[in-house]
Amino acid sequence: MEKNDKQEERFSFEEAYVRLETILNELNGGETPLEKSLELYEEADSLIALCSTKLNRAEHKIQTLIKNRSGELALNEEGKPELKSLTSTTEKVLGSELHT
Repeated sequence: MEKNDKQEERFSFEEAYVRLETILNELNGGETPLEKSLELYEEADSLIALCSTKLNRAEHKIQTLIKNRSGELALNEEGKPELKSLTSTTEKVLGSELHT
């Protein structure tokens, strides 16, 4: 089992996000020794990937659930499933504050 798989079992999206905020606050405080900073950076990087994966899965699930009133999958002009963008939600959650 890989590190990300273990973290995915250990953290819900919300728990991972809270942990990320904690790490960022500690790193931005400027008092963390170099070795600890590197450890925290690696953990944060892994948590960002985990959150991104969970958001992508949720987005995909929502997209597959979009149906028209007759209960059929809503299709666009090209005959492909209609997709609703969740970009603004993703940006709010994983916005610029996580990349600073």
